[in-house]
Amino acid sequence: MFVFSWQIGLHVIHICLPQGSSEDEIVGEILRLNEDPTVHGVALHLSENAFSSKILNAVKPEKDVDGVSDVNLGRLVRGDTYNCLVSPTASAVMELLEKLVKTVDGKKVLLVETCGPLEASLQCLLQRKGAMTMSCQWKTQQLQSKLHQADVVVVGSTKPKEIPVSWIRPGTTIVNCYPDFLSGEHGYGQDVKYSNQSAIDAVGPLTIAMRMQNMVKTSEKWIQSQQYREWNLHCLKLQLLSPVPSDIEISRGQSPKAVDVLAKEIGLLADEIEIYGQTKAKVRLSLLERLKDQTNGKYVLVAGITPTPLGEGKSTVTIGLVQALTAHLNVNSFACLRQPSQGPTFGVKGGAAGGGYAQVIPMEEFNLHLTGDIHAITAANNLLAAAIDARILHESTQSDKALYNRLVPVVNGVREFSSIQLARLKRLGINKTDPGTLTADEINTFVRLDIDPSTITWQRVLDTNDRFLRKITIGQANTEKGFFRQAQFDIAVASEIMAILALTTSLADMKERLGKMVVANDKNGQPVTAEDLGVTGALAVLMKDAIKPTLMQTLEGTPVFVHAGPFANIAHGNSSVLADKIALKLVGEEGFVVTEAGFGADIGMEKFFNIKCRASGLVPSVVVLVATVRALKMHGGGPNVTAGAPLKKEYTEENLQLVADGCCNLQKQIQIAQLFGVPVVVALNVFKTDSHAEVDLVCEIAKRSGAFDAVPCNHWSAGGRGAVELAQAVRKAASQENRFKYLYNLELPIIEKIRIIAQKVYGAEDIELSPAAQSQISRYSQQGFGNLPICMAKTHLSLSHQPERKGVPIGFILPISDVRASIGAGFIYPLVGTHGSLSRKNELSLIRGNQQ
Repeated sequence: MFVFSWQIGLHVIHICLPQGSSEDEIVGEILRLNEDPTVHGVALHLSENAFSSKILNAVKPEKDVDGVSDVNLGRLVRGDTYNCLVSPTASAVMELLEKLVKTVDGKKVLLVETCGPLEASLQCLLQRKGAMTMSCQWKTQQLQSKLHQADVVVVGSTKPKEIPVSWIRPGTTIVNCYPDFLSGEHGYGQDVKYSNQSAIDAVGPLTIAMRMQNMVKTSEKWIQSQQYREWNLHCLKLQLLSPVPSDIEISRGQSPKAVDVLAKEIGLLADEIEIYGQTKAKVRLSLLERLKDQTNGKYVLVAGITPTPLGEGKSTVTIGLVQALTAHLNVNSFACLRQPSQGPTFGVKGGAAGGGYAQVIPMEEFNLHLTGDIHAITAANNLLAAAIDARILHESTQSDKALYNRLVPVVNGVREFSSIQLARLKRLGINKTDPGTLTADEINTFVRLDIDPSTITWQRVLDTNDRFLRKITIGQANTEKGFFRQAQFDIAVASEIMAILALTTSLADMKERLGKMVVANDKNGQPVTAEDLGVTGALAVLMKDAIKPTLMQTLEGTPVFVHAGPFANIAHGNSSVLADKIALKLVGEEGFVVTEAGFGADIGMEKFFNIKCRASGLVPSVVVLVATVRALKMHGGGPNVTAGAPLKKEYTEENLQLVADGCCNLQKQIQIAQLFGVPVVVALNVFKTDSHAEVDLVCEIAKRSGAFDAVPCNHWSAGGRGAVELAQAVRKAASQENRFKYLYNLELPIIEKIRIIAQKVYGAEDIELSPAAQSQISRYSQQGFGNLPICMAKTHLSLSHQPERKGVPIGFILPISDVRASIGAGFIYPLVGTHGSLSRKNELSLIRGNQQ
């Protein structure tokens, strides 16, 4: 069998269990093979008394090349021969009978001692061919009579000596499934006429051939299962109520599909998901390798006008759009959203699951904890923070020799460098691999990072708005030996690890990026990285599950990926590259992936194009720009809004002049999108207080300003049905010629890239750098980081650096107070403004208003 299998391209592994292995041990080995994706078929070679039902049914039906499981037998009985694997021995018998007796139609076939799966398979196959079957044991009282009646006898075990051969009628076709049948040692005489001795003896070799045929079948099916699958999505119906209930009532009123069902509907394989409860599952990155040849779908970005406390509803539009595409237009679509941070969720903004009849469910699980990705980031971030302070403490209190003995200890009499230490030695120019050969100077260089505490940029994080931790003093315990300094807690999603999670393309890429993170400078002004601290491997282990996107669903049962959650005012503000890449493969060439960028188009969209698209290599098809009538009224000069206070009449009564004035912001955001050469569709999120005239005016101005189309949407109150017109407009826009381009070349100096963004996107006259910013830019350029993209950290409440300036501010100089670098994430981030710290900027993200 091994020789033949090699000849037809099958790799067969023989697993030999110890003599006397228990039933549970055999089942355990079978279950291990079931879960091994490289094993496509399992054949059992066990003693007859080991073939229990528990063992036979332990083999996965799709890997059961012996056809012994109840599932395969049931499919055979039902006539589902395409999806079942038939017993190789039964197939061999049928093959022989076809050659020996031409047809078994009308023949009487006796099955003797063919027990269990073999007997069931033979009876089914023979009866389907028109044969009349009987079965019995050797000790059956009517055996002689049955043998005389039979035209064909199929024997499954050795005949006892006490049964005469003469009972078998001369001319009877005998097929032996037992290797010792008809051997002289059992006393069979030579006076019986056998129809075809050579054919009878061929059952064994033919069974092997049939088993190999089953193996080929399972391999072919496995290959087919790896190909792209058409979706078979069952969408959920909405029970629309008026007035629209609260978001949580709507969420709890819908019964979501089990996530494994959803996964199967969209073409995910069972071994590609890791289920978290009933409604969430992690999706493994192996899918990208499986579908690497599948053409990507269309890539849609949802952005918005400059945000106001009134809320524009980008997440709601994103969900409404995919519900419309899939549940109402029968077009494959995927929403890719960021995971909400606990800070904004318990702040003014609230959750981020969408709203009304366009949201992700269950909303409690979406908004709180999800699958623990943010907590993994918190653990990894704080591990690195602790390592920094511990390293400073140890270096300040121990000799070079003591440090060296701690870093490269003797284990079992052997001292060896780890791979990460060898990499550090190479970076230092020390080309030695034997720890015993380093000189005193080399040991000093190796063990001392000489971190300058005043340059530490790596802070501890917490995913809660705990304002009393924004500034703290650490190191006050006696054990810290007088080493204390001022530090702070940032919100967890502000960690560079979050930005890395959102931009990484693989586990290996993530580990490399984690190692590149700069946490401080040494006393000579050179960067100190996570790799220098030797914690990269631990960080990667903490993040190994967080790198997998989480699968959820909308109210109408369409798929959603929730992954990563960087803020857009201090990072790039987009969900993960990996989620987008996986979704683009799953939707197929004609499908759509809709993702959302944080805040206005001047921030989230600009960073999506210049940072995220550079990292992913993906090309966007359409920008959906979200606006509301009442937000435009605020940009037109409407009165300030206080969260929780009743809206003033300007926002609840028709005011065409205020709307027209505010459309300047919409026009500017359309122009920003056009800088990148991508078609723009304006989605006007309609509220019940909006008049028809106001809605028509916005749509008219938008189209006049260069938008491909402008569409009013009612998905908040009507679900996907209320965004069908928007979905149709997006499909048409996606068919237009795409002239996507980046705003700037990476080779330009850092200052020039900042100036291009300030002038072309924000509308500033020029930029003004503080001395600190100029110094940092010079340092980063000297350190080789000048070719990174720019991630502006500025207020989201205005195109300018002044939150109170609505509409389209002009004639301003954009001040840059400082410049920092996220080397692991791969961008330089200038701090825009003349006041506030990074943690204060985190607070800006909490001012976002809720949808309706």
